[in-house]
Amino acid sequence: MSNTTTATRIPYRMVRKGVVMSPLAGEANEVEGVLNPASGRTPDGKLHLLPRLVAEGNVSRVGLAEVAFDEAGVPSGVERRGTVLAPDEGWERGKNNAGVEDPRVTWVPSLGKHVMSYVAYGPLGPKPALAVSENLTDWTRLGPVQFAYQPDLDTDLNLFPNKDVVHFPEPVPGPDGGMAYAMLHRPMWDLGWFRPGEGVHLPAGVTDERPGIWISYVPVAEVEADISALTRPRDHRLLALSEFPWESLKIGGGPAPIRVPEGWLLIHHGVSGSIEDPWAQNQGVSYAAGAMILDPADPSRVIARSDRPLMAPETEEEVSGTVPNVVFPTAIEEVDGLLYVFYGMADAHIGVALLERTA
Repeated sequence: MSNTTTATRIPYRMVRKGVVMSPLAGEANEVEGVLNPASGRTPDGKLHLLPRLVAEGNVSRVGLAEVAFDEAGVPSGVERRGTVLAPDEGWERGKNNAGVEDPRVTWVPSLGKHVMSYVAYGPLGPKPALAVSENLTDWTRLGPVQFAYQPDLDTDLNLFPNKDVVHFPEPVPGPDGGMAYAMLHRPMWDLGWFRPGEGVHLPAGVTDERPGIWISYVPVAEVEADISALTRPRDHRLLALSEFPWESLKIGGGPAPIRVPEGWLLIHHGVSGSIEDPWAQNQGVSYAAGAMILDPADPSRVIARSDRPLMAPETEEEVSGTVPNVVFPTAIEEVDGLLYVFYGMADAHIGVALLERTA
């Protein structure tokens, strides 16, 4: 079902520029880490991060922090501006966990809004949800994502945990040729965590149980009539599965795709190593950052991808933390003509890297 490719040349690299945010001593909402930020610009043009803030008990909120720059114009720190989203709804709070986690924010000019996807960790585990804002500070929840039933898959995507939802910044061609708002997501097929012994349930036509990247669509006309239509995607397609050793366990989307001369550039994460319990934190795994190019005429088709990571855990902050050995890209922003990728470091800090063309 996936449109895989053997092409591996990606003319980009990531160059570390340092740590931009760490937990603030004495701040209760950050005692277990600051990580995996979204990003965006407020109406005054100032760049902000929307970090995941983790309080005691692994309770997550989404904060807001204005990015500070050094003399060379490189992101170097933040000024905290408070919290913009907390697990206030029942479907965001389970008895054993609660949180609004790992936000991704895409500015969509045609809608005049920032679209945030986040993981609502509620009674049935991690489920994707959406919210929108015009200013990054005031957010309106659209609610949980409700994937339309698709008979040819012989399953209901709403049964499964799902993460790494991210939207394209503009309408793209849909499967029927019409323009649509598209989202990437990463279903997880093992239901054993929820119902012991249930195991893996794969959609029709899928033979690889490793979590991969899927794409789903909502026609433009439906969103223009009612923005909550973004929560009701359909036309689900498998976009990519793991192909290379550095991503042998699973892959997932990172920041919103950006247009480059080759097509849509998607920075993604790949996981290698071994996992005995998929819901335990400290595992013998490594999270690294890679990239793929999607066809602008059909973004469900991968036309190139990196056979090696653009960046893997190396620094102390990336190797040691709440979850060791993690480079987890979640945001990308242009600053004075340069592209910077913000990423989670071992589920404890936030780093920044310069994304450069190599050719």
